[in-house]
Amino acid sequence: MRLAVPDLISNSYFPAVAAVELGTLRDEGLDVTLELRFPVTDAAGALRDGEIDLLAGAAHAPLYDARGWTDTVLLAALAQHMYWFLVVPADSELEPGTWSSLRDLRIGAAPGPDDGLRRLFALSGIDVEERGIDIAPVPGTDSDSVSFGVTAADALAHGRIDAFWANGMGAEVAVQRGVGKVILDARRGEQEPALTTFPALMTTRKLAEEQPDVAAAAVRALVRAQDALREDPSLATKVATGLFPDMETGLIAGIIERDLPFYEPAISPAALAGLRDFAEWAGLPGAGTDLDTAVATPATQP
Repeated sequence: MRLAVPDLISNSYFPAVAAVELGTLRDEGLDVTLELRFPVTDAAGALRDGEIDLLAGAAHAPLYDARGWTDTVLLAALAQHMYWFLVVPADSELEPGTWSSLRDLRIGAAPGPDDGLRRLFALSGIDVEERGIDIAPVPGTDSDSVSFGVTAADALAHGRIDAFWANGMGAEVAVQRGVGKVILDARRGEQEPALTTFPALMTTRKLAEEQPDVAAAAVRALVRAQDALREDPSLATKVATGLFPDMETGLIAGIIERDLPFYEPAISPAALAGLRDFAEWAGLPGAGTDLDTAVATPATQP
């Protein structure tokens, strides 16, 4: 089987990466290889088309296609709530809590996550066009094998963008290098965190219905990986070694430790309602597909 993540050098989908590298998928009888598919919207298409078997990505990604939940199902949450950060240059006058004053700047964001940022601006009554805020891809992220957050931090350092919206690793790299500072943490910020999206493990409806034992095994493996990281966050370093560059390998355990309170695999009705509202607001083509069928059968749930 093939499991894809849209950003590898990242904490966003790390429990799924850990399930491969720590062997919990193997222990559940699944032979799974890991690959990078960027952006998440393309990765969702690859899942739907049968090029991969499992996807760890943003829960709303399947809804960029009109078929939405017709062909794809959510198996479990990798963590709760929207998980991206807004980072500006380290010498900016902006501080946490002042992000709503942004204007006249270029914000780098990947396809899929970009709508999460637009949603937060809209909830705060901010008209991005009137403010002169341009939300667009980061230069250098046009490959399907790029790690977005780290690339965004580099683009900020070299002045190719004025800010970026990316994962916790990208934010931490920018901070540690002294080139950026975080002014918004969506998961812990001032907006209601269940109003948008969350990281999820997903598969095809065909696999979930025809091989429910395989889907259930994947969920058990994910939960075992979450539990292992919760018990010993230093395992994150072991997982990252050989996959991440040296700097990011040294940072990952601390980032994962901060994420542990959100390691809850169950997908709640509130999370689904927020996902529906977000997709409808964004006008995603698959927003109208049946939300009641979005999550796989109870037998596969945590």
